[in-house]
Amino acid sequence: MRTPWMSRRTLLGLAGSLIAPRLAAPAGAQPVRRAAVANGRRFLQYDVFTDRPLTGNQLAVFFETAGLTTEVMAAMTRETNFSEATFVFPAERAGTDIRLRIFGRGGEMPFAGHPVIGSAFALADDGAIPTGTKELTFGLNIGPTLVELAWQANRLAFAWMTQQPPVFGATLPAPDAVASALGLPAAALMPGRPIQEVNCGSAFYFVPLATRAAVDQAVLDTRAMGAVFEKAGLARRGVFIFSPELGADGATVYSRMLGATAEDPATGSASGPLGCYLVRHGIVSTARADAIVSAQGVKMNRPSRVHIRIDATAPDAITRVRVGGASVLVGEGRLRAE
Repeated sequence: MRTPWMSRRTLLGLAGSLIAPRLAAPAGAQPVRRAAVANGRRFLQYDVFTDRPLTGNQLAVFFETAGLTTEVMAAMTRETNFSEATFVFPAERAGTDIRLRIFGRGGEMPFAGHPVIGSAFALADDGAIPTGTKELTFGLNIGPTLVELAWQANRLAFAWMTQQPPVFGATLPAPDAVASALGLPAAALMPGRPIQEVNCGSAFYFVPLATRAAVDQAVLDTRAMGAVFEKAGLARRGVFIFSPELGADGATVYSRMLGATAEDPATGSASGPLGCYLVRHGIVSTARADAIVSAQGVKMNRPSRVHIRIDATAPDAITRVRVGGASVLVGEGRLRAE
C-alpha cells in the first residue's frame, strides 16, 4: 500500500488558506493581530482505548516529520507532557506500510500499545489510508507490527494490533513483600497464582489481587518494590495489578499499571501479556480467551477499555496475541520545534 503523505485534508486546508477571501473590517476598526505558530509541526491529539473524549490514554501524532532529529522528537514529546507521542514517516523496509517512531518521556521506545492503536486512527482520520483498508503494517523499532482495521460506514471504528508470542519469565518469590510494597496485606493477593513476568514485546510483572477494592487501595512504594526486585536478583519491571472480580462494567479484569514515576491509564503493551497470564494460569478459559476486556484507568479518572484476544489450543499453547480498542480525536494543533 502506498501512503499519500500529504493527505486530502492537508491539501484542502492549504488551498483554503490561499483562496479564502478576507472579511472586510468595519471602517475605523483596529486590526486584530491573532497569534500564530511559525514553522509549527502539525499534530492530532487522541484519547486511546476509549470512545469518549477526556478518557483513555492521551497521544499526540505528528505528521510533518521531515528533518526532525531523534533529540528534537524526544523534546517535542516532553513538551506535550503525554506518556507517548508518535512521528509518522514513509516506510523504510519491505513488508511495511508506514514507519512509526514512538517516544515516551524517557526517549525513543521500541514498542508500545496505545501509540500504535491511536496512530492507526490518526492515519485513517487524516485520509492517509484509504477507507475500508483491512490492515496495515507499521515499521516499529521492535520490527513489523500488523494492525487490523474495522470500519463502520466511512470511519475507522476499531483497530487490533498483533503482539509477539508470550515469553513467561521469572516469578517473584516473596509475595508478602510485594503486597507490602503495594500497601496491602498479604490476604489481598489472589491465592494460588504467581507474581510473574510476561513479555509480548515489553516485560511486566503481573500481580493478581482478590478484589477490585484492593486494586484501588494499592499505593506503590517504589523504594520498597525496588528492594523486592533487588533481593530476588531480578531486573525491575513495571508492576501491573489486576483483579478478576466481576463488576457492573462487565470487564473480565479490573486493572492498574503502576510505573516507577506515574500511573498509566491504558497500557496496550502490558495487555497482551495480561491476557496470556490469564489463560496460562486458568483465570480465563481458552474458550473465552478471544473476548477479554481489561478496565484500566478508572482509579485515575481516565477510564479505558482494552480488548484482548488470545488464540490458544491449551493454557500452555498460545499461538497468537492481539490487543485492540477504539480511539477518539479530541484536538489538533501545531508545535514549534525550531
